[in-house]
This record gives sequence, C-alpha cells and structure tokens, in this order.
Amino acid sequence: MTTELSLPMRIVARLAAHGIEFFARLITAVRAEWIGVEPIPGQRVYYANHASNGDFVLIWAVLPRRLRKSVRPVAGADYWMGSGLKRFVGRHVFNAVLIDRTGGAPREAAVEQMAEALDQGASLIIFPEGTRNLTEEKLLPFKTGLYHLAHARPETAFVPVWIENLNRVMPKGEIVPVPLLCKVTFGSPQHLDGDDKETFLGRTRNALLELSAPLS
Repeated sequence: MTTELSLPMRIVARLAAHGIEFFARLITAVRAEWIGVEPIPGQRVYYANHASNGDFVLIWAVLPRRLRKSVRPVAGADYWMGSGLKRFVGRHVFNAVLIDRTGGAPREAAVEQMAEALDQGASLIIFPEGTRNLTEEKLLPFKTGLYHLAHARPETAFVPVWIENLNRVMPKGEIVPVPLLCKVTFGSPQHLDGDDKETFLGRTRNALLELSAPLS
C-alpha cells in the first residue's frame, strides 16, 4: 500500500491525478465500452494489450472514480523508480505494484506481490504480453504470470481490456502526443476453470483479441 503522506503532499497527489486524467481525456477523447461486464464494484484483474507507455493511464482514466480508488497498475520498478518525480507519481498517484524486472528477484516474487495486493482488497491492471508490442501482430504471446496469478487466486475475475489507437497517439520515441480518438473496451470476465496453463493462456488471449475491432 502507499506510505502515509502529509496533508500537503496528499493534496499534490490528488491534483496530479486530476491533471493526468484531464490531459489523457483532452488528447484522446477516450471513451469506454463495457461488453459482457459492468463498471460496478468488485475485485478484478484487468488485463490488456500493451503498445504504449500510457496504456494503464488510459484504463485508469476511464474507470469510474469509485472503482479507480482500489485499482493498482502493475508496472516495472526500473522505470518508476528512475527519478523522484516518477517515484512520487508511481507510488502516490497510481499506487502501483512495482515489479523488479532486472532479474534480481526470484521469478515467483512478481506473482506473490500481485497476490498480496489482491489479498489487501485491490484490483489490478496488468499486461500479460510482458513488454510493449512493437510488431505488426495484434498481440504477442502471453507470459505465464497471468496463469500463475489465476492459479494462486482462482476466485479472481480476469477482465480483458482492449486499448485502441493509443500506440498512434504516443509512438515509440516521440515526446509530443498526437491527438487521436481512443477507445477502451472491457470484455466478459474470465476465470480459471480447471484449465491447464496453455488452455487458460490461450482462452484469455482469444478473449482479448475478440475485443480488437477497429474504432467505430
């Protein structure tokens, strides 16, 4: 969980959150579409395609604020601990679950961190491709972490989320965003139902691909 902040710093964090949401909506005019699932309270793991550094921001921005308070993005500690500003935003604006991607921690540590966050009542935003997709393929193969998390907490609902167009708003290497319409589509929840690893990863990946229709 986030460490306790002084009142002035809590105010700064709150203002930063509002500013990030305003900017994301200004640049993308993002709209959310809920298919087979409703934006109601309940613990979930939102798993999404990953093509831009701003992906989790857009998901976070379109969630109703009553849900957003309990949602924690899972992100790389190497990036979000890179400067004082990033640390503040990662820890105190987004309350991110920061994962060691340098190989210094045991492979099981990331799943344990995510499971602990679920045990504390949080929902999560994760990217099962494991890295940004810079290829022509719609979706990279899923890493096994999604399955291991589902196996550790089988009661959890895994909600597929397709982010449309954000990779064109912030192409790799660009600093200035290009204003374009974006859409975030939430699909039907998936559960581990006695599946083996390959079956579960294939089923959840297909559920995400089914949401990838172009903007209408």
